[in-house]
Amino acid sequence: MALTFSDVDRFEAARPRLEAIAYRLLGSASEAEDAVQETYLRWQAADVGRIEVPEAWLTKVLTNLCLNQLTSARARRETYVGQWLPEPLLEGDPMLGPAETAEQRESVSYAVMVLLERLSPNERAVYVLREAFAYSHREIAEILDLNEAASQQIFHRAKKHVAQGRARVEIDEVAVRRIVEEFLAAATSGETQPLIKLLTSDAVALGDGGGKVPARASAFEGARAVAKFLRGLFKPAPAKRNLAGGSPDLYAATVNGGPAVVAVVDGRVFGIMCLERTQEGIVAVRSQVNPDKLERATERWAAGDFGPPVVTEAL
Repeated sequence: MALTFSDVDRFEAARPRLEAIAYRLLGSASEAEDAVQETYLRWQAADVGRIEVPEAWLTKVLTNLCLNQLTSARARRETYVGQWLPEPLLEGDPMLGPAETAEQRESVSYAVMVLLERLSPNERAVYVLREAFAYSHREIAEILDLNEAASQQIFHRAKKHVAQGRARVEIDEVAVRRIVEEFLAAATSGETQPLIKLLTSDAVALGDGGGKVPARASAFEGARAVAKFLRGLFKPAPAKRNLAGGSPDLYAATVNGGPAVVAVVDGRVFGIMCLERTQEGIVAVRSQVNPDKLERATERWAAGDFGPPVVTEAL
């Protein structure tokens, strides 16, 4: 049956929530958009008049599409070149979804998005639907064809996997810029000691180049190793400028709710370095330089005002 204008409007009203769910489940904005579009095609082909609760129906269809995608994605990521990291999203991107509660903000932090990769598809779905969107276990059970007890067990298991030994801190815009300024001052000093002071003893650094931009396949571990890596990374060199297509300006920005360095060359986002900070210091530095995962960030960068750079012509 053909959709009415009202049916289309109902779907469009649900689209932001569906995209936010899909992004958390898949870790990719482009894949999330594809999943939501496929959900629309299923909606278009359905007998909408017989669907009692359209929002629940749409969520069920979308979630199961994402579960199928996650299963196949695991096989693809086994052949992925280097580290696989989620696609980072700039502050204000509607795909980040609701941010009214600490749980919602935490669920889309870059650190948690990385940790979600450790979960099974079902664990990830239950965690996202419960923690980020406050679905009841009864509703989750209906979406995933489980019983409520199973949903509760899966949630507790998933939350345990995601939990870390140290609590991350809530950071406002002023603190974001201060953290990034301190980090860049240390990283561009040419010395390791200023960086070591900012890092925790067990800090890690890793990057995702997708085989298109050089990035180390294994993580650097420990404050001294990470500091030495960062000191070299921020040392200017013609080869680095050629790789980036110019000398990037470095900005402070909020990405997935946390502080990040955004490298921009002629209006194009070349890389995003997410800094995971705890009370003890910076515990992880995760860099996304795969151009396929920076297209959305570049589009939003061109449309927004992110203030002046912290460092100009860094390389």
